[in-house]
Amino acid sequence: MNDIFKKDLYRYYGEAGEPILKKLFRPLEIKYISAFRKANTCKFLPLKIFYILRLMHLSNKTKIQIPARTNIGEGFYIGHFGRLIIHPDAKLGKNINIGTGVTIGIENRGKRKGTPVIADNCWIGTNAVIVGNVKIGSDVLIAPLTYVNFDVPDHSIVIGNPARIIPKENATADYICNRV
Repeated sequence: MNDIFKKDLYRYYGEAGEPILKKLFRPLEIKYISAFRKANTCKFLPLKIFYILRLMHLSNKTKIQIPARTNIGEGFYIGHFGRLIIHPDAKLGKNINIGTGVTIGIENRGKRKGTPVIADNCWIGTNAVIVGNVKIGSDVLIAPLTYVNFDVPDHSIVIGNPARIIPKENATADYICNRV
């Protein structure tokens, strides 16, 4: 099994590891992450094509849309399966928690033309939207239903629409468990 995927599983189950019964009946979001990691790292072309097709099949089932070429660090955690869209050019660091309904997308024009870069240890709440060439710092909590199209410094909470930044040390301390 891929070392990065083991770190993803650690985020779900901690030190105890994945229970035997859960291996047989994995939740769909974990199946999706597994297929994503295999499609993302496989070098053998026929097998890579198989994993990409598996990822597409799971995408239709879960409504999670994360292309195989997306750059996502270890310890990725999807809270629940359901609509989730991440642009393939977005970059996500380690220990990212994402709720359902989140969109991380591109802005096609203007001063923020491009895709987001999200640093380590970020918690992104349900139905949050992050668009454009923005930098989200480490230890940032983005509240549910928040629209972010600006840079966010480290150790912050972003809340509301229009969003405002509240500086807070250890902003994600009780939100991100089992950090790798």
